[in-house]
Amino acid sequence: MGLELERDCPKCDSSAFWRVASTRVHLGEKVKWHCNECDYGFVKIDGTVDTASA
Repeated sequence: MGLELERDCPKCDSSAFWRVASTRVHLGEKVKWHCNECDYGFVKIDGTVDTASA
């Protein structure tokens, strides 16, 4: 997984997110992403759990 993710931010017009942290948990890899413009953040766990869509 790269350091940048292209995704529309729900708080601003940006579409660039940066990987700011990651760790291994029992469900897989937990990755924190933050918007490049407004610092909106969300977490993805192993590609299946996504707090932005919750």
